[in-house]
Amino acid sequence: MDTLKFLGTGDAMGTPRVYCGCPVCEEARISGTNARLRSSVLVESGDDFFVIDCGPDWRRQMESLGIRVMRRLLVTHPHFDHIGGLPEWADACRWVGIKGELYAPAEVIPVILRQYPWLGSHIELMPLDEGIELDGWQIAAWRVNHGKNGYSYAFRLEKEGYAWVYCPDSISLGDEETRLMREADLLVLGTSFYHEEAELSTRSVYDMTEAAELLADVKPRRAVYTHMSHDVDLRKAYDLPENVELGYAGKTVPLGHRIEE
Repeated sequence: MDTLKFLGTGDAMGTPRVYCGCPVCEEARISGTNARLRSSVLVESGDDFFVIDCGPDWRRQMESLGIRVMRRLLVTHPHFDHIGGLPEWADACRWVGIKGELYAPAEVIPVILRQYPWLGSHIELMPLDEGIELDGWQIAAWRVNHGKNGYSYAFRLEKEGYAWVYCPDSISLGDEETRLMREADLLVLGTSFYHEEAELSTRSVYDMTEAAELLADVKPRRAVYTHMSHDVDLRKAYDLPENVELGYAGKTVPLGHRIEE
């Protein structure tokens, strides 16, 4: 059975934040329960795998798993916490003598290349707007609202009757944006806060109270929250829908196993 492994579940800044002495950041420094690297996941299928997003913690994430070669990557959007590890991946590809495969929406690719114009020497960047297949997973991508930060993309992956969605950066989604989320077996959703009090126009990611409303609408069988800021304390018992879990680095979810209704 294929598996989903969480490499990181932090927001753009990660946890702890260098300047911060809040209880969550202090706990993260001491015991590490709340220590969070930038959000990324690994999809393992037999002897091969691919990764979604490659933030600035990519090298540390690979080292933690003992991975020396990564061939394939999907990118949701070109913000630093999702592409900051690309130069290190490109250098790894150069040293091991492979050409990496990076799949991203067509409008994302030139943004990546403006940031890192040398990547093309070691990584092939390919659009996935029309859908692609990796390890038997049929993958569809669509644009989602990222609030004040513009846009991101979500991915729906289907294989042998099982469907799951990865959407780490979104907020205030409309009906068309949630169409491919509906009744998924698993939804991985970004929720930076439990309840964020900032004015909506200044924000870019769902909080958990808003996410509960989204889940009630799209009805996934299971959901895991990711992209969490230092507002979220994994030691707390939050009031969450019964089918929701909080993600953490190392968490593994079987893909293809449906929870009982």
